[in-house]
Amino acid sequence: MNRLRSRTSGWLRAAVLLLFLQAFLWRCASVMTVEGGPKDTLPPVIVAMTPDNFTSDFSERKIYIAFDEFVQLKDQQKEFFTSPRMKKKPQLSIRGRGIVIQIKDTLRENTTYALNFGSAVCDNNEGNPLHSMRYVFSTGGEIDSIVCSGYTADSYSADSVAKSFICFFPADSVENVAEYDSTMFNYEPAVIARAENNGVFIAQNLKPIPYRIYAFEDKNGNQIYEPSVDQIGFLSEAYNPAELPEFSLWYDSLRHYVTAEPQLYFRMFTDEAFNRQYLKGSERPARHKALLYFNGRHPQIDSIVFDSIPRTRFIVDPQSRGRDTVALWFDMPAEELPDTIRGTITYLRHDSLDRLAPTTEKLRLFWRYVETKEEARERERLEKAREKALDAGEEWSEPEKPSTMTFKFSATGTVTPETDLSVEFDYPILRLDTAAVLLTAQADKEEAKAVSFALERDTANIRRWHIRTPWKEKTQYALTFLKGALTDLTGERNDSLTTQFKGVDPEKFATFTVTTKGKSGQAHYIVQLLDERGRMLQEKTVQGSGTLRFNYVPAGNVKFRIVEDANGNGLWDPGNLVERRQPERAEYYVDAKGADTFAAKENWEMELTMDMNEVFAPITMQSLAAMLDQREEQRLRKLEEERKKPGGSAPGGNNIRTNTSVSIR
Repeated sequence: MNRLRSRTSGWLRAAVLLLFLQAFLWRCASVMTVEGGPKDTLPPVIVAMTPDNFTSDFSERKIYIAFDEFVQLKDQQKEFFTSPRMKKKPQLSIRGRGIVIQIKDTLRENTTYALNFGSAVCDNNEGNPLHSMRYVFSTGGEIDSIVCSGYTADSYSADSVAKSFICFFPADSVENVAEYDSTMFNYEPAVIARAENNGVFIAQNLKPIPYRIYAFEDKNGNQIYEPSVDQIGFLSEAYNPAELPEFSLWYDSLRHYVTAEPQLYFRMFTDEAFNRQYLKGSERPARHKALLYFNGRHPQIDSIVFDSIPRTRFIVDPQSRGRDTVALWFDMPAEELPDTIRGTITYLRHDSLDRLAPTTEKLRLFWRYVETKEEARERERLEKAREKALDAGEEWSEPEKPSTMTFKFSATGTVTPETDLSVEFDYPILRLDTAAVLLTAQADKEEAKAVSFALERDTANIRRWHIRTPWKEKTQYALTFLKGALTDLTGERNDSLTTQFKGVDPEKFATFTVTTKGKSGQAHYIVQLLDERGRMLQEKTVQGSGTLRFNYVPAGNVKFRIVEDANGNGLWDPGNLVERRQPERAEYYVDAKGADTFAAKENWEMELTMDMNEVFAPITMQSLAAMLDQREEQRLRKLEEERKKPGGSAPGGNNIRTNTSVSIR
């Protein structure tokens, strides 16, 4: 591997040339094909730029970039961006075999600009994109020439965050208030870079000065950070890119763009935006149910008063995790509920100065019964049956309708001694006859016997009930609700029903015994067992050092994620941009052999030791590069496995650091 080391602009030229090598490498590997041959997979090649790339003392209003074939622009609103941001975006248009860029904004003096096309430029026939195309110029006498790299990752799942924007603010140009960070809202970045699909970014045209650096995931494609929508990441300290360690660039021959060893690391999280509190809407989706929608979380409601319903005849029930949706359940016979329920609500609302103050607003909750086609047909059928009976001089009574009460169990089919079985209803249950609820257990070759159990309402969800008993392995259970055992808020009673569960056979599952070695006796950790898709199977907490048993693990590949629970609340807490609080660290366990995935086998027990000093060791450029290399090897291995399968279409080839690698200081 040839490496170039220089502190002069020579290495910058080499690095920039590398950033354009994808087109060159594609063409060098190509062979002319006759008409009707293989599909064209090559991107267009730049043959000329007017004015030249890297022009200094730039004063033009129009730029022309010519290619070796006709091109088109795709998704330019999402792909194309300028660094620094222009108030009026340049206008892009196709002319001949090239692109015309018209500058619409007034350019700043002595500023280096970069026009970043992303993957917007494609050939006209097959749509092959030319990745990472850039045009750079300076309105002053010099082109800013410092380059740095970094990596953006989801702080909880550890997945790469693709296409995130990285914003560089000169540290001496923004206010530095320890208690409140408003940089992303009140200032414009001097330089903007963008990560590739693998989460790695290469930021160019920087100055040798300290920067405050932020990254955000642009989910809406508007290139603007939106709190509570986009993920955000920030570095707690200012960094001078000229003082960062040396790193290498190379061309990724599978992804077809340049990547690098990351110098900087961003742990991304979704921050909560400040939302002014007010009642933004209401609806009444059912006769006995209404919903109030608030703009902010955890609204403080002082009172709700209705004209026709006493306070004792309705329930106020927060629905969402943020408590910004509140349900109202009306405990009255259907015939006593008017189509329109009128009243008032008094709650704390933000005024024009963002101060919470009591306010009273009117409520109008409208609902009207609309007969379905099926109901209409059934009504007509019953009317005909009634008329026929009366005409024959026979007595007629309307047949009893089946119960409309619906419910859902938390577990289906099987239970373990560790199962917390619950059942959730559509409406709150107001009356429950425990004598009409039966639970029987039948072990192998034995008669079914009644077993004692407890029915408890959930403290956080009034529609959920827990059925608790010491569930036994290899035992058949039958839970029976006799007719009329339950009466919900609408007055509906249940039909008789029986649901069966089976105690699992422990020999069909694996067991993991995890020994933890904490950083200290006061440190708190959350150890999560995940399946191969990242879905959480079990979660346990531990303080300091201890032993955890994960029983009844289904066969398959599993992973372990550990959360460094700094505040000991048993939850992973995201960060807060305004308060400059980083998210709690969450890392995947990797054993001494570098494995992060473990096979759970039937009737198999595995022991693992997790040293939290190793799991949560300080992140360095070397450890980050090693982690990304390991993930890349796993990715390539999976691609190769897919390619070898019958009908596999995964791309072949090797992802290597070509001889065009550049090492930058």
